[in-house]
Amino acid sequence: MFLNYIKDFFVKKTLKKSFQNLKNIESVNVVKTIGLLVDATRFAETELLMTALIANGIAPESITTIVYRDKFKKTAEKTYPVFNSGDLKWNGEISSLEVNDFINEKFDLLISYYDIEKAILLKITHNSKAQFKVGFSSIDKRLNHFMIKTDVDNYTLFVSELFKYLKLLNKI
Repeated sequence: MFLNYIKDFFVKKTLKKSFQNLKNIESVNVVKTIGLLVDATRFAETELLMTALIANGIAPESITTIVYRDKFKKTAEKTYPVFNSGDLKWNGEISSLEVNDFINEKFDLLISYYDIEKAILLKITHNSKAQFKVGFSSIDKRLNHFMIKTDVDNYTLFVSELFKYLKLLNKI
């Protein structure tokens, strides 16, 4: 348990150093593919969030979802790929093949649906090849291109604000 805190500390410290080298990406593309990174320990209604995205005109097959859980049973039914902090190595690499595939996929939009900074979630968002990243304002400001200030439980407000600003930015 204590070793996990040390590992998280070192990974976050490495990420903070790499934030200094970030460049702003000018993206003019229309959103067609979406990557959805959800912290299911804080927000359990992933299906409702997906339904809200689909209701705003996003095709279900263009949404790729991956879910983080602190603890999960290996025998439990998985609707989406699930990972935990055990997939993060000491050197900051991620051992899960599903997570690495998610990171390397080029999304038009990455929605980082978590409001507490956990090392593995920060690492995935930072390393993602997504062109435009959206998240909560409680997360480090240098990580996402656009931040929405709301609670994790209020997914309807999050989605409505997201699509309101995507329309203003001519992304949809």
